[in-house]
Amino acid sequence: MKILLAEDDPRLGKMLEHMLKRKEGYSVEWYTNGNEAYEYALSSHYDVLILDWMLPELDGISICQKLRKSGYTGAIIILTAKDNVMDRVKGLDSGADDYLTKPFEFEELFARIRVLARRNFAPLHGDVFILGDLTIDRTKHTLHRKGIEISLTPREFHLLDLLIRNKGKVLTREVILDRVWGYHAEVGSNSVDAYIKLLRKKIDVPGEKTIISSIRGVGYSVET
Repeated sequence: MKILLAEDDPRLGKMLEHMLKRKEGYSVEWYTNGNEAYEYALSSHYDVLILDWMLPELDGISICQKLRKSGYTGAIIILTAKDNVMDRVKGLDSGADDYLTKPFEFEELFARIRVLARRNFAPLHGDVFILGDLTIDRTKHTLHRKGIEISLTPREFHLLDLLIRNKGKVLTREVILDRVWGYHAEVGSNSVDAYIKLLRKKIDVPGEKTIISSIRGVGYSVET
């Protein structure tokens, strides 16, 4: 299961990220900024969004409202210290599927995540992307080139998906590290280079131009 966590409290965020990954085995992407969380929620597929109400730049309620207006159908949980009835009503009326007040027990949050994950949420629009003779299906996590399926690891798939989603743009190694490995991952830019090399071996066709271009001193790009 893939989860987006938006929480600006570093202590709680780090603890939640650790517990969700280690205890529940989920894939977690943690963001501390509301605008950033909103953009990633729109551009990627997550099984559940966990949004703190009070976030810098764009609060969790506003994120929820904007996502629902854009047609987002995924599961959303709001976390907040606001515990009166009207606040809970406001949270649910914003489009959230669930609302949990702080402080809370981790086990209760995990149980609510499992309940939401069992519901049949419709997939996001545009989950299949085509770039030339490459077809990437984000729902099935499959990649085909010239009709032949190419096996990728989850991280390779995530990296290629990020580049294709941002085709025509140059992504720096720092952005790729943050997006694919996570802001708090203890890896360097050489990890990005190593994974790009592995990807090229799998997806490039001998004699044809490489799909992933290197921008010297900056990062990588997939051309339109």
